[in-house]
Amino acid sequence: MKLELKKGWKSMTPIRLRGKSCTRFCMFSKVRSSDLSSGCTPVYLNVYDLTPMNGYFYWAGFGIFHSGVEVHGVEYAFGAHDYPTSGVFEVEPRQCPGFKFRKSIFMGTTRLDPVQVREFMERQAASYTGDTYHLIVKNCNHFCKDICFKLTGNKTPKWVNRLARIDSPFVGVKMGVSYGNGSQK
Repeated sequence: MKLELKKGWKSMTPIRLRGKSCTRFCMFSKVRSSDLSSGCTPVYLNVYDLTPMNGYFYWAGFGIFHSGVEVHGVEYAFGAHDYPTSGVFEVEPRQCPGFKFRKSIFMGTTRLDPVQVREFMERQAASYTGDTYHLIVKNCNHFCKDICFKLTGNKTPKWVNRLARIDSPFVGVKMGVSYGNGSQK
């Protein structure tokens, strides 16, 4: 599969849900496919440090991370804003603004071509609106875990979202969050 880079920088918006408007989020060079045949395309989890302290905490098995899913030369991530529109956005791989890139983890492959991946992301974006983002319960790492599993059948490493898992039971009690089985934790 041959991918070609469109020349110049183009302003990009979060993934657009059909019929709903979005606000501008970031800019990157758009990747376009010149061959739409399906094959085995690698999927990567790109992990970023949220704080310089991660340099110390990482080796002890802790840290606060941001992550994005890279496929077909585009990285998809989830972020917060105040509107009930998509919080899913695209950036140039390993270049998410505001974060320091740590590492890229091979998650497996997908047989979806670039157009199918884009359509898949648009469908997934309906579940990830900017106003539903929550640092502990529904963050960028939860998004990546969901997307990686759906694209490759593989789970993301537990250490990427360890802080949210440690804090989840306590946050659920404080916020009265329902966990899908009718009970509150």
